[in-house]
Amino acid sequence: MGGWSGERPVSLMSGAGVADALESRGHRVTRIDMDRNVAARLAEAKPDLVFNALHGAPGEDGTVQGMLDLMGIPYTHSGLATSVISVDKVLTKNQLVPHGIPMPGGRMVKSAELFEGDPLPRPYVVKPVNEGSSLGVAIVTDDGNYGSPIGRDVAGPWQDFAELLAEPYIRGRELTTAVLGDRALGVTELRPKSGWYDFDAKYTDGMTEHVFPAQIPDEITDACKRIAADAHRLLGCKGASRSDFRWDDERGVDGLFLLEVNTQPGMTPLSLVPEQAAHCGISYPELVQWIVDEALGRR
Repeated sequence: MGGWSGERPVSLMSGAGVADALESRGHRVTRIDMDRNVAARLAEAKPDLVFNALHGAPGEDGTVQGMLDLMGIPYTHSGLATSVISVDKVLTKNQLVPHGIPMPGGRMVKSAELFEGDPLPRPYVVKPVNEGSSLGVAIVTDDGNYGSPIGRDVAGPWQDFAELLAEPYIRGRELTTAVLGDRALGVTELRPKSGWYDFDAKYTDGMTEHVFPAQIPDEITDACKRIAADAHRLLGCKGASRSDFRWDDERGVDGLFLLEVNTQPGMTPLSLVPEQAAHCGISYPELVQWIVDEALGRR
């Protein structure tokens, strides 16, 4: 848990919850706040299994998975190849769209291009290609909230990343579906109290209302569950994943778009996979145990 990505605080919360749950079920747990000496610390601990509660690079992008593969240590969640593809939004589209998974269009742009003009008609979204938790996402609106063109000195992801993914902005509602193995659990609608579902809205108690089951037509619920399960399978995900959607409720099922698949979804008190599991009768310790058993079963 932990590490040095922008999602470090979330990972520490996930790791603490997982460790407590495992200890409550009688497991011996070594808590490792990952640093550059992680391989030596793992060799000393000699674990039967690593529960990977890292979020972002290098714990979710295949780097840690490759290290654990070389060390011969089983671990939870998805493997190296799946992690490399799923953390990259462009690679994910390349893998899923040819199989009929609906995802937004868009293209990669040099950040400097944004200071000359818009890459897409406004409103549009720019985001880093491989960050999670909505880190670095900016919505560029018709009223020129960042300037028109975007001001070079205006704060935004263009100051931190040389390249960004530009996508059309999809109006409507935020939906998410958890998958355990081959089972899609349900659909949650996320209703931020103000603004949009950014990092603060995700992880600050009281800032977002979670509605489960989502109050949406059955055909949208069925489509979310089908797409999430298909994406999990097509990407080769293992254990738990979470698929995030935007739904333009004025367009019916044609307005539903998969945004991304999270191969190591959060396990914090506000996280969506534990919440959906609880609604399905799976307690937090039972969920953690299921993830462990699934990973050991692969060995």
